[in-house]
Amino acid sequence: MTHRYPRYFLICFLFFFLAVPPLQSMAGETGDGAATGATVLEEITITDRPIIQGNQTDIYGSTKTVITQEQINDLNAQDLETALRMTPGVSMSRFNPIGSFSGADGGGVFIRGMGSSRPGAEIKTMVDGVPMFMSVWNHPLLDLMSIDSSQAIEVYKSPQPQYFGNAVGLINIVPKRITEPGFFTSAEAAVGSYGTHIAKTEHGGNVNGWDYYLGGGLRESHGHRDHADGELKNIYGRIGRQLSDNWDLNIFAMANDNWANDPGVEGADPSKRLGRYETRAWMGTATLSHEYENAKGEIKLYQSTGEGDWLDEPYLPGVTDNLYNDFLFYGARIKETLTFGSGMSLLAGADWDYTEGDCYWEYSDGRPDKVWDGNDFDILSPYTAFSWQIGVGNGVTITPSLGARFYSHSQYADEWAPHAGLTASFGRFDAHVGYSRGVVYPGLEVILVSQELNTRLGNSWKDLDPEIVDHYEIGISVSPTRQTLLDLILFYEDGKDRYVVVPFAGGVRPHYDNVEEFTIQGLEATATWQPAANFSVFAGVTLLDPDPGDLPYAPEVTISTGLTLRFLERFKLNLNASYVSSMHVNAQARKKDTENTTTVDDFFLVNGKLTYDLDLKGADYKIKLFLAGENLTDQNYEYQSGYPMPGINGMLGIQFEM
Repeated sequence: MTHRYPRYFLICFLFFFLAVPPLQSMAGETGDGAATGATVLEEITITDRPIIQGNQTDIYGSTKTVITQEQINDLNAQDLETALRMTPGVSMSRFNPIGSFSGADGGGVFIRGMGSSRPGAEIKTMVDGVPMFMSVWNHPLLDLMSIDSSQAIEVYKSPQPQYFGNAVGLINIVPKRITEPGFFTSAEAAVGSYGTHIAKTEHGGNVNGWDYYLGGGLRESHGHRDHADGELKNIYGRIGRQLSDNWDLNIFAMANDNWANDPGVEGADPSKRLGRYETRAWMGTATLSHEYENAKGEIKLYQSTGEGDWLDEPYLPGVTDNLYNDFLFYGARIKETLTFGSGMSLLAGADWDYTEGDCYWEYSDGRPDKVWDGNDFDILSPYTAFSWQIGVGNGVTITPSLGARFYSHSQYADEWAPHAGLTASFGRFDAHVGYSRGVVYPGLEVILVSQELNTRLGNSWKDLDPEIVDHYEIGISVSPTRQTLLDLILFYEDGKDRYVVVPFAGGVRPHYDNVEEFTIQGLEATATWQPAANFSVFAGVTLLDPDPGDLPYAPEVTISTGLTLRFLERFKLNLNASYVSSMHVNAQARKKDTENTTTVDDFFLVNGKLTYDLDLKGADYKIKLFLAGENLTDQNYEYQSGYPMPGINGMLGIQFEM
């Protein structure tokens, strides 16, 4: 294999170090890194950081990226994809301005080249730390991930057995909560290009040991071309009770109802359009948590259920079908972290997840319905992790760690997922090195396909093993000044036992088998600089070198930049730009030796948002006007071949807060 990675190595390092301000600005600067091994910028009166809030490294040598509500608002994001589209290491696919057509490639988020397997996926999506995806086909439906309820979005770009299982990467929405006494109310209305309308409202409070948060939103658009329309609706609520100084109970619930049409390949026969995809979900969690000086933990019970219905899908010439999918998850999470003398820490916990699903087909020509009565799985996965923070003198702290997650599956073989890490901190410099294993079990899709879509597969699904990804990572983080933070991560993914359908050959009937392997090596660098309280800049670069080279949604180079500037007292400007190199697209087929030859060209996008605070002297509320624009340079680009995305377009809105 010829690696493309080395030829961009120098480019990234140049970016990394050129992002440092002139050396004169470093004179007289001193400070310490965070004790956890994650360098953070010293607090000043801060303008919102563009693109991401930051990368966080834990005591186990693992990292995650956090995007807060401030970044979501500044990006004028209307869904999970647009909230993450500038996040380094994240790629996306979509058809429409509003709504994800989840029956094909019309709605997808991919992390460092992983997550494109359909059916099944290495990347999972969660809300409040519990599953929110389609269990029948074992992959995310992005419209179920309503972002209005999010205080933050967490992106775990690697296996992290100490936090989650049965996935290689994870996207989690952290619900909103008011933690300080008082009340908050906001509302927003906006209109935009292509008949786009946005309306959302929320209210929360914290009083006498109780806290609550309620909200909802509506988004709709006719789309930038015929049949590119969609609609998103959601409501959510949370109520919490401080039981004592150390114990807390909270309940969160969410429901949504969405749809999106497939506009079809541009210029193609309209009868080839893939129809309409509708999604609905209802979920609830109840969490009892406690925090003492040397002990912190929680017990969480949950249930999430919903539907993903693919309507008017072409089946035969002149015949369409409606596919109705129902899913259900419920289970429990329990974890406890104990801290001891001499910097020792022990994490122990267990996850139990039960899932079931069923589906049926209706046909437009009156032929009998086809019904799959469904099946169910459950996984019990206890885990533990140990870390020891050691001061070795001269201000240097190192933290070795190790741990493992054990999987007990109701259908498949047991499996282990170990991890180990080492972090080091010295003043403004942090470093980490880590290894972790990701385990991904086949889902209900292998039974469904075997029993309804390709019966020649027989019971070969029962002999499958889980897919394995071994992840290796080295990273450094340095804050050369109080206003500057630089992160650099080198990573390597070694995947094996990916399950595929092996076609009929040599007298052997078609069957499932764990035969495919892949590797992804890459580099990710980010820089954040805030030279003044009213000005903040971000830049990020991700380089990927996958093998095989046709891995979908794994662009060789992605670059994202952004700035936030407050000026003339009442104005706030957000600008962001991204470059994505040409890449292979389409879902990664579950069929042996299948090549992906479809590609899209590279593209460069510029987006912006200008906000103005109205002067309301003496008022106890705020009113803001905003103007947002996307694709300001009117680029011709697409995430899927034959599906052009919108040209230059805009949105005008008003926000109310008190």
